[in-house]
Amino acid sequence: MRNTKSTNAKTITGKTKTERSQTEKTKNPKTGNAKAARAKPAKKAKPKTQITGTPYDDVFHTLLIDCSELVIPLINEVFGTHYTGSEKITFSPNEHYLKRQGGKENERITDSSFRIEDPDGKGSRKYHMECQSRPDNSMLVRFYEYDTLIALDGGELKDNVLTVTFPCSALLLLRHRASSPDRLKIRMITPGGTVEYDIHVIKSQTYTLEEIFEKNLLLLIPFYIFTHEKRFRKYKEGSAGLAALQTEYAQIRERLEELTARGAISEYTKCTITDMSKKVLENIAMKHDSVREGVENVMGGKVLEYEAKTILKRGIAQGEKRGFARGEKQGLEQGLERGLEQGLEQGLAQGIPQGEEKLSRLIEKLITDNRQQDVLQVTQDKKYREKLYEEYRIS
Repeated sequence: MRNTKSTNAKTITGKTKTERSQTEKTKNPKTGNAKAARAKPAKKAKPKTQITGTPYDDVFHTLLIDCSELVIPLINEVFGTHYTGSEKITFSPNEHYLKRQGGKENERITDSSFRIEDPDGKGSRKYHMECQSRPDNSMLVRFYEYDTLIALDGGELKDNVLTVTFPCSALLLLRHRASSPDRLKIRMITPGGTVEYDIHVIKSQTYTLEEIFEKNLLLLIPFYIFTHEKRFRKYKEGSAGLAALQTEYAQIRERLEELTARGAISEYTKCTITDMSKKVLENIAMKHDSVREGVENVMGGKVLEYEAKTILKRGIAQGEKRGFARGEKQGLEQGLERGLEQGLEQGLAQGIPQGEEKLSRLIEKLITDNRQQDVLQVTQDKKYREKLYEEYRIS
């Protein structure tokens, strides 16, 4: 039986009562030692929000936002759903604020929260996914905070009853231990009873390359290098291990090109996966030149300078310029379609000129506001485009 009176029991902060007592003595000159009493008072910190993240968080978020279709197979894998990939995905703001004592606000950044429409169009379900390079004791606390804020965002107050729907949550864990669980659990003890729910854990290192392509889990490709991390020191130039690693990445490149040729993924998606793979590689193999250079050589160097968003915007701008130059009734729509295609598939390789900025500014604002669903529509629907010009006050 748990001894609730134990003076050394740890709280959610991870400190024992003894540790907290020691901390309080250093804070209170009356109960602390003489040095603490003579210490100069610290300057009051400005109420500034500290936002931290890792390159891997950034890669994960970029993949979800820029290539949202990649998340559907991962959702099906984790939650046992049967989405087809044609469902509408709506992303929610990933910035939330928590009020603290003294009026201070802490900003909480979720990697991604979104809603997927049911295949029959009669409803939708909320999801929340986070990416973490290694497990730590604060994960569950953060998930609880994030999930509560996400639930409140869609809360409904009716007849003196507040109804909130918590999201289906999952953690993409890039490194794991033998003791790392497959699920985390949050349990809430309320006056009305106990409520609990699971947070699914996706251990990226457990997926083989064959499984990734067989299950269409392309979102995991940029993180595949983590499966080799413990062997980096053995991968010297000319070694059999490095050669095997290069062979695997040659297969990745070839299979992505095959999917693109079949129309299973777009050139844009292929470029994004490739570039994000390199960003992960640059960080994880920062101190291992042979690994970094060996994989980069196989992946094919720079991908049209990438910046897929820049390719998209410049391609659209070129299409708009050509459409106006012809002065035809349908010139804009046709020009935009050609410009978009060229921007995605040829992009910077053909040296696209700057062109008209108006639509590019609108596209940039839509991407910033996570309105990717509107990007293609504004390139094809003139009335909708004019409506958004007014909405964003772009003249």
